[in-house]
This record gives sequence, structure tokens and C-alpha cells, in this order.
Amino acid sequence: MTDQSQELFAAVDSLLAAVDGGTVLPLPAERVRLREAAGLTQAALAQALGVRVPSIEAWEAGRAEPKGERREAYRRLLEGLAQRHPAPTPRPGRAAVPAEPLPVPPVQAPEDGVTAPLLVPPVQDTPNTPAAWRPARPEVAPAADSRFPNGPLAVLDADGIAYCPGGVLLECPADTIPQLADWVLKESGLGAERLHRHGKDSDPLILLTAQAAAHFGLPPVLEDRRALRLADSHPVVRELARAKWKLTRRGFGPWTRVYRPAEGGRRQCVQLAVLPWDALDIRTWGSVGQLPAPELAQILGDYAARVITPRGSAAVCGLELMTALRPPTRPIKDQATDTWMSGPNPGALTQAVDPAPPEAPDEHPVVTARHSRGHQRTPAEVLDEEAFEWIRDPEQLTDDECQKQFAVGIDVNMAFAAAVNRLTVGLSAPVHVNHPRFDKKTPGSWLVDLSHIDLDPRLPNPFTPHGLRPEGPAWYATPTVAYATELGHDITPLEAWLRPDSGSYLDGWYTRLRDAYLATMERLGVSAGMNEADFLAAMEHHKDTDPAQAAVLSAVKATVKGGIGKLRERPQGAGYRPGERWPALERPTWRPDIRAAVIATARVNMHRKMLKLAATGLFPIAVLSDCAVYLSEGPTPLDFLPRTPEGKPLPGGFRLGVSPGMVKHEGTQPLMWAVKMLDEGHNPARHIKGTDAGTDGE
Repeated sequence: MTDQSQELFAAVDSLLAAVDGGTVLPLPAERVRLREAAGLTQAALAQALGVRVPSIEAWEAGRAEPKGERREAYRRLLEGLAQRHPAPTPRPGRAAVPAEPLPVPPVQAPEDGVTAPLLVPPVQDTPNTPAAWRPARPEVAPAADSRFPNGPLAVLDADGIAYCPGGVLLECPADTIPQLADWVLKESGLGAERLHRHGKDSDPLILLTAQAAAHFGLPPVLEDRRALRLADSHPVVRELARAKWKLTRRGFGPWTRVYRPAEGGRRQCVQLAVLPWDALDIRTWGSVGQLPAPELAQILGDYAARVITPRGSAAVCGLELMTALRPPTRPIKDQATDTWMSGPNPGALTQAVDPAPPEAPDEHPVVTARHSRGHQRTPAEVLDEEAFEWIRDPEQLTDDECQKQFAVGIDVNMAFAAAVNRLTVGLSAPVHVNHPRFDKKTPGSWLVDLSHIDLDPRLPNPFTPHGLRPEGPAWYATPTVAYATELGHDITPLEAWLRPDSGSYLDGWYTRLRDAYLATMERLGVSAGMNEADFLAAMEHHKDTDPAQAAVLSAVKATVKGGIGKLRERPQGAGYRPGERWPALERPTWRPDIRAAVIATARVNMHRKMLKLAATGLFPIAVLSDCAVYLSEGPTPLDFLPRTPEGKPLPGGFRLGVSPGMVKHEGTQPLMWAVKMLDEGHNPARHIKGTDAGTDGE
């Protein structure tokens, strides 16, 4: 017997000496009964057994079990208490409670021989948790035979308890970051299976609370706000180096990846998120980073189950999801050697390619090589596919419109996600062609003059972000030019950069994010198939229904917009000089042409629906990205959206509903408020809901 065992047993004997006797029933409820019958506090048990109070709470709730010597000591304590405090005798006619614990489903050890921690039932509400934030219907239910039985992530608190989705609690004995990484990979059972058969499993994620970060020697505030990383001389960074762990080029920052070379084809990588360093951006997640660890674990677990294990900002997650669903490589067999090797995956982005000159941002080497520094590129030199930001000239308001009482905003749900559905994008490097014949099935950028096309000035021009008529030849993505032909105009491109190798690269990305969005909305009480009145009523208060799921919803939306935006990530850092390459250019998913095609499609989709309403005499007074403002007799969209004679929504127009591409009520303001905004040159769509759409996250 070790000295530690003797000390533990002596402490238990000391407790037993102070209480009276009974029989042991080691079910969680019986553990609580025995302790309370003896008049002992959880703190007293924790002190005697050398653990923290949360461990005792977890044992008594059935969320975790002690191990090793502490298990024996705890069993001895329960047996002694049971002798002094017998269980009540069962009443006649009712079965007695069995004397053995309920069986626990067997847990299959992972392939590498690691013993998986105990699976436990969902976490119970704690007295200090606001009811609105308590997790409902845990989404991550680990399978007993999974290699990752405890889910994709855990929130680690200072008490050494790792809180996982679904209420699983694990004891983490680590005192240093290297020890933490070892424990995560060898004992925790954390991680997530790949989303594509040719992809990689998601690395386990550990989120460190402020107390846990301090326990591991991390500062409360990251002082280098420019580089967002610890200095290489910091003790934690040195500890990792001594233990043969490596960091990525980002270093040790709010999101840190700690890794070693793969062994036996298995990755050795752990993702860390330091919560006090603002790892969870409040623009995406709100205040969830301040929640108790169990609630935070469940929220992030829901996001991981529906989207992907978080590994950075929402934009990073959006980009990583693209790669996870369409991996760049797959195993192929070399017929000459009869061995397997890595090869390109059809339909994926397999290598980094430089953009065509008009597609590149000003800092890119292909631009700086052509133009002097400070040169302002014209529309004939740069592709400018951005979302609408347009207001109607107030002089164009008719007498009939000025009789309306309200300005009502409608907003397209997941507009960018809807735009990528079935969108064909280029998969290869661009090829330059002079005087090509336009083909709407070929993705690329086209230099064409659309200034001759005459459209109603009460609508934004669909070919420019500002909604004004083009002034001459300009570069456009394929969806924009295709819409010009759809409107019945002849198109004669002057030149083009085309990508003959193409495919629906983002289809899987759309499907997963659509499903995540709809699943989250359903948890918030808004489901597909609701009638329009019920839908509008449900949307009025859906974010108040469950703030936890509202946070997941915000993150799903940010993943869509951020992922599309990161396809054209600009250089960062004060030390950058125009003309230099930056790290993002070396990844296959740096594709400004795909971003342009998505935004062009979203803008065209918006205009196509506005054109349908214009045919009935309805014209918007303002458009901002996916929000349009119309004047109305009543305060809701039902008061102005046109119907067919049968009372159904106008085909091809805006339709109320929860699905991506359908619209919701964005907000309502008085007519005079809107007119004043127009007179002052402001966009009513930006403020229609009472907040700034640029900062509201919608």
C-alpha cells in the first residue's frame, strides 16, 4: 500500500469515526443520501479524498466516477456510512432497489489502446444557472463504440474538471500545457470524426477559462495586441519546446494549435482556445464566453455537431468547413508499384493558384507588377462584385408612395448561402481569352460593356454594387453577365479570364450550413412549413426563446458570411508591404473569383425578385446587401407583398419563410423617418430595425 493510500484511508476512517451505521447502495442518489444522513458536507468529503468539490458533485450526480485509489477510498467511505445509516426498508408490494449499481454500457477503447473515460448522462441544471441559458436536449450524444466517446471538445476550469457536451465530465490531472496536450490525446477520448471519407478527423479542442489559463501559467491579458501571440521567450512556449511539442506559425495566441509529427498515420494535434484572450469574438458569440463551463460546452458542442469543431473565428471555421467537406487529396493506387499514394480529389480545390489580374486585390503581386503604387484601378481594370448599397432618389417618390404610412424592411435569410447552392465555380487557374463568346456555364471574369442597358431608375442597377448604371466596359463575374443575357440583351465580351475546369465545389458546404441553420431555428421555435402569420409571430421573439441557441444561430450565420469573405483574405500586419506575398495566398481556398461569383449571384437573385415586384408597381426605396425597404400601408410584410388571385405569394418574388432564400421581417419605421433618411443621403435599410446593420451581425 502506498503512502497516498494510507493517507486516504486514514482520512476516511477519521470521517467514519464521527458518524453512525447501515448498508451501501452505490447509486448516485444513495451516495447523496448516505452523506446527508451522516451530516457531512461535500467540502468535507472533498478534503478527505484529496479532490475538489466539483468532483464530489459529479460523483453524486452520476456524471463521473472516481478512479484508482480514490475510487477505493470512496467505496470504503460509502460502505462505512451504509453500515451506520441503513437504507429505508422497501414497502410490501414494491420491488427493492438492487444492491449493485446500474450497468454502464461498455466503452470500446480507441484504436490506439487508450482507455476511454466514463460516459455519463446529460449535465443537470445548476442552481446558479439562469433558466434561459440552461442547455436543452443535448445534441452531442457520444456513441459507445466511437473513437471519440466524449465529444469534440471540452471546457477546462481551474478545478481540473473538463466539461464536455452532453454533460460528460472528465478529470484532467495536467499542471502544464505539455501535460494537457498529452492527456487530451491519450486519455480524454475527445475529437470528432471526419466529415468526408477522404478528409481528416477534427482535432480535439480544449477551451481554457480564465482560472484554467492562470493555472497553466498564462497571463490574464495578451499584451501583444498586434501579433496576438506570446513571446517565444515565455515560459509556456519554452515548456512546449522542451517537451518536443510544436506550434504553428501563428504561435501561442487566442487560438493555438499544438502538435507533434504524426505517428503510425495518426495526427498528434490539440487545439487550444484561451477564453480570457477573446478567443470567442463577441460579434459572433455574444457573451457566451462568460457563461459557466457546462453551458458553454453545450453551446459549442451544438455548433460542432451541426457545423464543425470550432478552430478559430467564424470565418476560419467557414473556410475549414469547405476543406473538410471537399478534401484536396484522396488515396490513389499506383499501378506501376501497386502501392497507395496521395492524389488530387476530383471536384476539390487541390492547389493554390494566382488570380487573374482583375480578380486580385490591389496589394497582390500580379497587380503591383502592372501598376505603380497608388494607382487607382478603373472598372475596366478590376473586378468589383460586391453586395448592393443603394438608395432611391427621394425626388422619384410618387404621390401614391408618399401616402403610405410605413417603411417596412424585409431581409433574405442566409442570402450568401442560398447563392452558393448549385453554383458552378472554377477549380483551376484562369486562362486568358480575347474576344470570347459568352457562355453562362463557364465560370470566370469577363470584360464587357453593359452601360447601354436601360433599366428603370426606381430599381438599383443589377450590374454595380452602388446601383448606378455602368459608365463603360467593366469586369464582371459570370453570374452578372448571365443575368444581362437573361434580361434579353446581347453581350459581346472584349476579353475574359476563364476556368474551364469547374464544378459545384460549395454544394456540400451549403447543405451542411443550411441544415445547421434550419435545425437551430427549429430549436428556437421557427420551423419550415409554418404559415406566414405564425412565422412572423415566431420571429418576433425567437432569439429570446433560448439565448444559447440564439448564440449558435449567430455563429452559423457568421460562418457563412465569414467563410465567403475569407476567400479573398487581405494581408495583415503593420510590416506588410504591397507587392509581397502573404500566407493566405498559399492555400487552395484563397479564391477571390469564387467570392466574386457568390456575391454576384446573391445580388442578381435580389434584383430578380425586386423586378418581379416592380411588375406589380412596387419599388424599393433602399437596398443594403440582402435587405430591401418598401413603403407600405401596414407595418408588416404581409401588408405589401403581392399575392396571386388565389391568395398565394407572387411566383418569383419575395416569400416569407425560414428557408435560405426566403425572407423575414427586418423592421418597420414611420414613413417620415424613411424620407428624412433619404433626404440626408443615409440608407434606411441600414437602420430599419433600429440598429446599424453593419454591426448587428445580420
